[in-house]
Amino acid sequence: MSSEALAFIVFCGGMLVLMGIGMNMALALVLTGAGMAWVLGFWDTQLLAQNLVAGVDSFPLLAVPFFILAGELMNAGGISRRIIDMAQAWVGHIRGGLGYVAIGAAVLMASMSGSALADTAALATILLPMMRREGYPLKTSAGLLASGGIIAPIIPPSMPFVIYGVTTNTSISALFLSGIVPGLLMGIGLIITWRLVLGRTVLPQGAAKPMRERLIATAKAFWAMLMPVIIIGGMKSGIFTPTEAAVVAAVYALFVAFFVHREMKLAELEGVLVRAARTTAIVMFLCAGAQVASYMITLADLPGVLTGWLGPLIEQPRTLMLVMMIVLVLIGTALDLTPTILIFAPVMLPIAVKAGIDPVYFGLMFVLNGTIGLITPPVGTVLNVVAGVGRMPLSEVIRGVNPFLLTYTLILFIFVAFPQIVIAPIAWMR
Repeated sequence: MSSEALAFIVFCGGMLVLMGIGMNMALALVLTGAGMAWVLGFWDTQLLAQNLVAGVDSFPLLAVPFFILAGELMNAGGISRRIIDMAQAWVGHIRGGLGYVAIGAAVLMASMSGSALADTAALATILLPMMRREGYPLKTSAGLLASGGIIAPIIPPSMPFVIYGVTTNTSISALFLSGIVPGLLMGIGLIITWRLVLGRTVLPQGAAKPMRERLIATAKAFWAMLMPVIIIGGMKSGIFTPTEAAVVAAVYALFVAFFVHREMKLAELEGVLVRAARTTAIVMFLCAGAQVASYMITLADLPGVLTGWLGPLIEQPRTLMLVMMIVLVLIGTALDLTPTILIFAPVMLPIAVKAGIDPVYFGLMFVLNGTIGLITPPVGTVLNVVAGVGRMPLSEVIRGVNPFLLTYTLILFIFVAFPQIVIAPIAWMR
């Protein structure tokens, strides 16, 4: 058996065993990379240390902590709540209105933070008690909130797009632009599914808000809605890079929280910074560990091995794309989004490019697939957030999310069958 084939077995087997015993994902990546280095004859502790540092020594990755901080400041400074209040003022009176409020707020908040967990926590904390109080079916409501929260990694600014871009050397700005249309289509899909799932369920309907109250709610949310305009407009016009956009977002959210809404006190800032730092540390440790495994994957030429296996499909891009998406669906049930990107994107992208698939389109599809994994058991990180906030069994949230999961899967395969839905807007917006 060749050393490359043995390295492949060490990688796959090592990850399965270490994840099976519950080891931290970042540490599992480091140990698996070390095992591959031993098999390949490249064992050198200094080399491992250099790759650990190289995994986080990246200017574009600076966007991650600042977008995380922006999301925390949005929730602490009242920005998220004002978006929800505005959505409720406009559509809250419609039958099933709180669901439409959740979808609208999810799309708007996605254009500011880029974090599925932060957006889901904010939506569930505010809306789930209201939906429970108004007599909405609880498991369906929880499923909708979880499904709405995962729009955040698709609509720019998106932390997964930043990580994917850094890992695969793909334009982050182009990835950001690629997510606008799919993110909006995800919102439309949720609206249709919510309407169908409700069926003839009897729900309370309040009176429509007077236009004056709607305009007041919109005015209160003005500063919140200005945030995505500044971020996307600044990147599109070339005023700042995606990394600088993250800094602008954090500073803007801090300014609004302290000096406009005045809902945040100086004493609360420490807690916000600590929460953001903890989340950042988790992501960065994953990036560092993934660099070790990625370096060894390159040395073992695992992309070349997979290309050989998938050789007959290279001439059939759509079939190849479909096979890759099915594989990623299976991976997404076992891994969180960030590890999926860090481990498998560098392996799969070269194969996709060789088949003539646009790298930005592939990046969008890759992240979208991994995002769906956030509401797919057994991992389902976002499902756990909703279950925790709503103090309800995880099994109930899983049952409630199934119709929306089916809708997202259908959207995913529509994008595989008709890639121009994604590619054409990218070319136009560039």
